[in-house]
Amino acid sequence: MANIRRVVLDVLKPHTPSMVELAVQLADIEGIDGVDVSLTEMDQKVENVKITCEGDSINYEEVEKIIIQNGASIHSLDKVSAGASLIEEVTTQQD
Repeated sequence: MANIRRVVLDVLKPHTPSMVELAVQLADIEGIDGVDVSLTEMDQKVENVKITCEGDSINYEEVEKIIIQNGASIHSLDKVSAGASLIEEVTTQQD
């Protein structure tokens, strides 16, 4: 079975924990080499963030568990990369 190497998630989270705290918790998951958390929208009670996790063998269930434990919810799984190497998306004429 091929390993998951990248996931990109659209997440709705409360202000606490901070993006820094959430990123560190996700980065501590075995198989994840790096995490990027970007703020896309903020209001008085919540933040919308895009979370990108990369590694050699990402356990998606563990990522989901950490997000939920922090009071956040996954709006969508926007991208998944799996296999022996990362393949970047190619722009086509339809794009």
